[in-house]
Amino acid sequence: METGDYVKGRGAQFNPANPFSRHAYVTEHEECLDEPLQQAPKREVFLENAKKVVNKVTSPDLSMMYSINPYQGCEHGCIYCYARNSHQYWGFSAGLDFESKLVAKKNAPELLEKFLQNPRWKPSPVSLSGNTDCYQPLEREMRLTRGCLEVLLKHRHPVGMITKNALILRDLDLLKELAAQNLVHVYISITTLDEAIRQKMEPRTARAGKRLEVLRKLTEAGVPCGVMAAPIIPGLNNAEIPAILEEAAKAGALTAGYTIVRLNGSVGPIFKDWLEKNFPDRAQKVWNQICAMHGGNVNDSQWRRRMHGEGHFAELTASMFRHAKARYMKERHMPDYNTGAFIRPGKADGQLSLF
Repeated sequence: METGDYVKGRGAQFNPANPFSRHAYVTEHEECLDEPLQQAPKREVFLENAKKVVNKVTSPDLSMMYSINPYQGCEHGCIYCYARNSHQYWGFSAGLDFESKLVAKKNAPELLEKFLQNPRWKPSPVSLSGNTDCYQPLEREMRLTRGCLEVLLKHRHPVGMITKNALILRDLDLLKELAAQNLVHVYISITTLDEAIRQKMEPRTARAGKRLEVLRKLTEAGVPCGVMAAPIIPGLNNAEIPAILEEAAKAGALTAGYTIVRLNGSVGPIFKDWLEKNFPDRAQKVWNQICAMHGGNVNDSQWRRRMHGEGHFAELTASMFRHAKARYMKERHMPDYNTGAFIRPGKADGQLSLF
């Protein structure tokens, strides 16, 4: 799988073969190599002139039916990320390639503008993003997420956001304006409060304390926020559910959600390799409990069941979450989205202007 030393600062430790590629690099005879084939990768950015940026979501597990993804691949390097598999469609690997070979849809704001100008579009909340983090480090340079927010604010269109990066505070000016019209919900993803685990599991993300600070500052600015304790990994972070919700509630979170880890496709071997290297003392226990939550497998694609799992461990997790949410977020809720404020510049009340 992996040749050479541990790749620090990265989640995945190797590049598994891409099932859609006809060729792959292998190390069948390591004794013949002058240097390791696998080394710490440098970031590469590929610019795409996309044809569309708003995608319809067909999963009944998700509340939002449309998503916007300015980026493919994510430098955060979260080892469990389900989006790793989609990187293979670009001809890359779901492993280190996912964290270092990034695709930016440079025309995302323009495509969103064109989409919202379609007279057949009826306003419905969109998710920014649904696949990779829209505030990953590359956003600091590309500013595609900010561009999309500017378009959404211009049209007074509702949007939901989820991130684990403090960069979102850069756009507080836009978020405050959206929030003033009930056009935005923000979820901060907090998987663990244990910094040692965070550094290994989500190596290029903001620390938990920083994320709680982001929650607090957004709340103080009037932006409605929730927390996503996801994914829950038995034997690693499941016991932290009450503490995460308590700290998030103190910071102002109005609601919370969670999912159970599922390791579909290439994510399975990537995660197992990482688990054995970082937690050899409990790797088998964690792996077996993940399997117990998915009918004997580490993955599950069945609608509804796949997000929260099944069996004894899944039931215990669900119970722990329900009790923690009831205790720390009782009578709190997100405000309803305002879909009635939507406008198209050049039009009034949804009708063509006479002038």
